[in-house]
Amino acid sequence: MLMEDKVDRLKNRLIEFKSAVIAFSGGVDSTFLARIAKDVYGDNLLLITATSSTYPFYELEEAKSLAGLLGIKHKIINSEELDIPGYSDNPPDRCYYCKSELFDKINFIASQEGYEVVFDGSNTDDLSDFRPGMKAKHEKGVKSPLADSGFTKSDIRHFSGILNLPTASKQSYACLASRFPYGEKITKEKLERVGNAEFEIRKLGFSQFRIRSHDNLARLEFIPSEMDKAWSIKSQLTEIIKKSGFSYITLDLTGYRTGSMNEVLNETDKLIYLKSDIK
Repeated sequence: MLMEDKVDRLKNRLIEFKSAVIAFSGGVDSTFLARIAKDVYGDNLLLITATSSTYPFYELEEAKSLAGLLGIKHKIINSEELDIPGYSDNPPDRCYYCKSELFDKINFIASQEGYEVVFDGSNTDDLSDFRPGMKAKHEKGVKSPLADSGFTKSDIRHFSGILNLPTASKQSYACLASRFPYGEKITKEKLERVGNAEFEIRKLGFSQFRIRSHDNLARLEFIPSEMDKAWSIKSQLTEIIKKSGFSYITLDLTGYRTGSMNEVLNETDKLIYLKSDIK
């Protein structure tokens, strides 16, 4: 499918509805979707951002700024995952419970305010990863027009650049809970520790990285092209990490990759946690 055909297909998907709410993180995907949806729906569009311990302050501020830049109505709600029974124990299907609560809250607002459909920013790349939240999305009737229209992350960045969106080159983001190995207890203090450390490292100009928290050890993942840079400022990185509260720091030689915490799960485990009656 040609790139331009995907945009046409996306718009045709959107015009199936008269109004919409977008679960808006302020990331690459939801910002692009919001920009295209604005052309289709005009004022019949609402962005909803959920704030919680897993969503750092700097991402919230960026979401507010982007909504203002796009000129779209924006509502901020609280969806504290740590209040969900069992969530902080960090099971492999943690994201299912998070998304279930989030989409329930967004669906309620959409119903109360008369919006026809709720969208999220999932793209086709997300479909190949282990994402229990997708099960919740299907159960709650949330649509994914980017994935439905065949958009990859690369496609979204390409068109975001054409549209001069500031998120075109923004690094991919996932909630801070994804920084912890399954089974390690998640607390507000641990989330703040990771969030503060990543905030300081972002200032150093790295384009894509993660801090994975293993108790008192911080495992840093950088894309291969930036590993030399990371090594050259290892003393600075060590200072940031230790100041944030970690005792040890290590550089992952495999480099950055999405969902690296899922590497401990075998295919049988994944099928168990993804099992759903949704066809």
